Amino acid sequence: MMAEVFCGVAASPGYALGPAFHYVPYEPSVSPSIIENRQSQENIGYYSAAREAAREELETLRRRVDKSDPERGKILAAHQSILMDAVLDEEIRDRVLSDLWGADWAIWESYGAYIRRMEGASDPLLRERAADLRDVRDRLLRCLEGQPSKELSLMDTPVVLVTRDLRPSDAAVLDRQKVLAIITETGGATCHSAILARCSGIPAVLGVENALALLPAGEEVLVDGTEGRVVLQPDESQREEFRRSQRLFASRVQENARFLAFPAITADGERVKIHLNLGTGQLKPPEVNHVDGAGLLRTEFLYLEREDLPSEEEQLSAYRQVLEAFGGKEVTVRTLDIGGDKQLPYLELPREENPFLGSRALRLCFDHPDLLKTQLRACLRAGVYGSLRLMFPMVSGVDDLRRAKRMLTQCRLELEREGIACAEDFPVGIMVEIPSAAIMADLIAEEADFASIGTNDLTQYVLAADRMNPAVRQYYRPFHPAVLRLIAQVSRSFGKKGKPVCVCGEMAGDPLGAAVLVGLDIRQLSMNSASVAPVKRALSLLDTRDAREAAQAVCSMATGEEAELYLRKRFAYLL
Repeated sequence: MMAEVFCGVAASPGYALGPAFHYVPYEPSVSPSIIENRQSQENIGYYSAAREAAREELETLRRRVDKSDPERGKILAAHQSILMDAVLDEEIRDRVLSDLWGADWAIWESYGAYIRRMEGASDPLLRERAADLRDVRDRLLRCLEGQPSKELSLMDTPVVLVTRDLRPSDAAVLDRQKVLAIITETGGATCHSAILARCSGIPAVLGVENALALLPAGEEVLVDGTEGRVVLQPDESQREEFRRSQRLFASRVQENARFLAFPAITADGERVKIHLNLGTGQLKPPEVNHVDGAGLLRTEFLYLEREDLPSEEEQLSAYRQVLEAFGGKEVTVRTLDIGGDKQLPYLELPREENPFLGSRALRLCFDHPDLLKTQLRACLRAGVYGSLRLMFPMVSGVDDLRRAKRMLTQCRLELEREGIACAEDFPVGIMVEIPSAAIMADLIAEEADFASIGTNDLTQYVLAADRMNPAVRQYYRPFHPAVLRLIAQVSRSFGKKGKPVCVCGEMAGDPLGAAVLVGLDIRQLSMNSASVAPVKRALSLLDTRDAREAAQAVCSMATGEEAELYLRKRFAYLL
């Protein structure tokens, strides 16, 4: 049999060779069901027993995982919280007792309502929550059916994992010594499977259509997570290429690690600040030591998986913890970024036909001023414990910024009147993700202290392409000249005012993207912890004059494909 090559998304770099192992988790099949009144208590009993069985499974798994990796144990603890959520429990019981739905249909629809609100979210953190909800729902339905659990942690030998999708609980329990690589039929570079693989150092190629059918179980598979290729039954020349690439990659990983503890400095001596993107308040000390601060603290984690709004005191405590952990380094707090596509059970929001163009983020907070005021008061109070910077998301122009700053001033005056200690002043900036903000950057720079460019959303809005939609994946091109021109405009406008610009999207954590951004005179990059070492190494090899020439060249090109090919060729030595 001749070798066959299949392509997907290069989600986690690295190389692996081993037998394919098919993992097909339980897939629920639920149909609308109406029961008779006399059956309602019986169905409640079925549901209660399934809920308890699921709780025991999660508790057993959590205890086992906690012994080796407490961070992954938190995934299972979060699933326990979702499973035992009082609001969800009440909704399921009400649908059985009052609407006379069967237990399976009540579970499916109750969880489904929240899943549908979150799964289309632009923020990866919220999309991960949708995956967690689906995971818990499916576990509960499996227990309702009495089906046994399929354990990824029980594999005997090292394998290449082939599956439709990798669920959060699967990710938490898999044995990294037994999983050589991951291949999925769905997903992209920013989904939870990709994030897990990168953080674990497991090569991964995602979005390989019909992978389970095309890659027979037990057959040898070569995985190239750097280029996004999968080779079935590789021939000897492909094996030799694999061995050579694997040696080179291992050497590169070792080389990257040498740069982790040092500042990011280009080959011609220019300093670039490296910051972390944070989705929770939990930090590992080494992460803090290796960066210059936090370029993005998403505050949504405070609002999720709970039954009421976080109080001012709760928010103060969370922000203070992060600020103190960074010991005086800058921490950029982004105000709540949530909307009609990612609703909260305790906050009634209207359903919108197109939530990405609707009431979300700062707009939503303007509609619910008490929501924003509570957060602003907590930030002002937390500011005395470190170097806090405040950032407003989804700002469309100067009017949005002015309105938000007026509210901040009002909150500061209130705290002063109440005799409560608060920061006298701290930098206030905006997230540039709407094209209008980039176009008006010269005027916004008059009134904002800094800008942070969210390249993920900016690219989506500029090119009208949802990066999570496979049907338009070819249109989502971060290196498209239209996107780079807008980034250049923001950098130039704020630079003239002597004000910093940071990039906190996926582009910043990509060595190629980092090179282009430096060429556009951006000197602050914020990324996940796994990207810090590779980016620092790439910058150490980069000459800023060469980077500027390359950036100018791609901004003048006609297509995104042309620009990306040019950059990959010109900066091949960085990859």
